[in-house]
Amino acid sequence: MRIAELPEVARAVDETRGLVDLLIGQRVLRRRGSDVSMEAALRGARASAVLEGADATLEQVRSGESEDPRVKGSLRVSGELGLLVETWAKAPRQVLARLHVLAAADAVAPEALGRPRRAGEEVSDPLGIGAPPSAAEVAVRLEALASLLATPTDAPALVVGAVVHGELLALRPFGWGDGIVARAAERLTLMERGLDPNSLVPTQLGHEQRRAEYVRALHGYLTGTPEGVSGWVVHCAQAVMDGARDSLATCEAIRRASGRS
Repeated sequence: MRIAELPEVARAVDETRGLVDLLIGQRVLRRRGSDVSMEAALRGARASAVLEGADATLEQVRSGESEDPRVKGSLRVSGELGLLVETWAKAPRQVLARLHVLAAADAVAPEALGRPRRAGEEVSDPLGIGAPPSAAEVAVRLEALASLLATPTDAPALVVGAVVHGELLALRPFGWGDGIVARAAERLTLMERGLDPNSLVPTQLGHEQRRAEYVRALHGYLTGTPEGVSGWVVHCAQAVMDGARDSLATCEAIRRASGRS
């Protein structure tokens, strides 16, 4: 059975679609949509950096005080997502390389930026996943992932995004900053496939708020069983909904500040 057809996944997809549509329909977005998108980018970047091991408050990130390379890299990634959407389905390997360049520019040697890791190279493990696949397996599975993204499908954007995210976390293809890249790739998929076309939903925030569940669900995904993969997709749906609720709160704060309904 296809994962998207499992009842718990189908319910999660429908619920997520409804909440994101509620966000997209907010009247305040007509005049302040860019403000909401920018706030989502900032909050999502901070959350992704924290999941990667950074220690920074939202205020420190907002003011530019943090010199942590994970924060700086995550901010660069968030700032460029909109420019990468059109290329994502056409040349996903190229976009992944660019995401790694942005994420890791302050942390790894220039010659290692944007290329998959080689045998024997060190691999960071901020989520405590365990030993990574070999460099040879990474090459094969990255090619399969690229084919998946390039192949037309009627699978919901949420399901495709979750699989992309899970695969990249499982592979840790670059060795440093892989979580930042994986979470950005999930957002790109949701944007490119129409669930969140205006980049309003900081999905990374949902993952960060549910960190323990995030790690448990990822371990389930790594088993490759239908139950494990569906559990991961449902977690990703919950993270998207958390991000949508956060942006709805941003809309409400803007509405109150402007004194208009």
